[in-house]
Amino acid sequence: MTFKVAPCKNLAEFGQAVFAIGQYFGMEPTEERMERFSKNLPIERMHAARENGTIVGGAGAFPFELTVPGAVVATAGVTVVGTFPTHRRRGVLRTLMRAQLDDVHARGEPLALLWASEDTIYGRFGYGMASQCADLSIPKEHSAFALPIEREGTLRIVDASEALTLFPRVWDRVRKRTPGMLARSRNWWELRILHEPPGGGNEGGPKRFVVLEKDGRPEGYAVYRHKPKWEEGVSDSELEVVEAVALDGRPTAELWRYLLDIDWAARTTAGLMPVDHPLWWLLASPRRMRPRIGDGLWVRLVDVGEALSARGYAADGAVVFDVVDEFCPWNAGRWRVARGQAKRTTAAPQLRLDVSMLGSAYLGGFTFSELVLGGRVEELRRGAAARADAMFASERAPWCPEIF
Repeated sequence: MTFKVAPCKNLAEFGQAVFAIGQYFGMEPTEERMERFSKNLPIERMHAARENGTIVGGAGAFPFELTVPGAVVATAGVTVVGTFPTHRRRGVLRTLMRAQLDDVHARGEPLALLWASEDTIYGRFGYGMASQCADLSIPKEHSAFALPIEREGTLRIVDASEALTLFPRVWDRVRKRTPGMLARSRNWWELRILHEPPGGGNEGGPKRFVVLEKDGRPEGYAVYRHKPKWEEGVSDSELEVVEAVALDGRPTAELWRYLLDIDWAARTTAGLMPVDHPLWWLLASPRRMRPRIGDGLWVRLVDVGEALSARGYAADGAVVFDVVDEFCPWNAGRWRVARGQAKRTTAAPQLRLDVSMLGSAYLGGFTFSELVLGGRVEELRRGAAARADAMFASERAPWCPEIF
């Protein structure tokens, strides 16, 4: 079966292409909702697959700027990928991925990244799991810190308009040194992070916004919801932390002390948390968080040479990769990384790997030695994996606080 894939031309096509995945999540592509969505996802970056002129699948890509170790790189944020249930298992997804990656390559974006709804889908298109994240649930009775802290900052509940002014100042300071975080436009803040649909947050109440300030400067913020529930006259309510971002050290501790101390919450929950979050050390009983670790961002090197040359390296050295890339053959072959640059080479390869494994190591979330032990990378010269580990190391685990 042959499907024609092309960018959407108008909002109506955009809505139908988004509905390919949206229908599975109970979404209706109303004109108002699609108009709002298209302010962050340009209509022309939403590809639609058609059969006899009827849209049967879609795949979009946000134009992002991604923080990677030592740099910020233009990146395609792949999103709303789906196939109508009438056309499953007929090659629609592969056709969409082909058109989308060709488009990303033509635009000069060396990277693509996504959140995978299923962890077995995207490896065959060259994406590798590049980070992990944790879901936490902290009971009120086990929320004490290991060491007491005295607050130095001031906390204020603010409305969305003031949050729009203050929160980005914190975000931008944190994202510049955290791999996996993304630059946010005003539209992104206003229409996604701070936006509240009619009726609030489904089971929970409306979003609440709090800012932590010191000497009049914002050093942290949180977006959260109260999810009230009572059992036999006793509160079994939940405080859901949608997003909590603060500067390192005291600001992070103070922000979380505030969140954990909010009244009428039997537990505080948070998702998409970095695996190296300070809560592991702040809490007196960290095991009581009951963390569930799962995959986070998946990264695809669309242009191996440009992507490897764009990021910074933690140590001097050189390594030669033999890259296998069946889906984007322009990447296949030997690449030597040295002095911050990746170039084609005829030198003997030291590590042989699928391009997806370069994606897994790219943000510093996983090491080549781990991938060798897991059977996903072949070490052809002893010591090459350890040398590559030192070069690709990151000071902190990759973290993206939201699913896009």
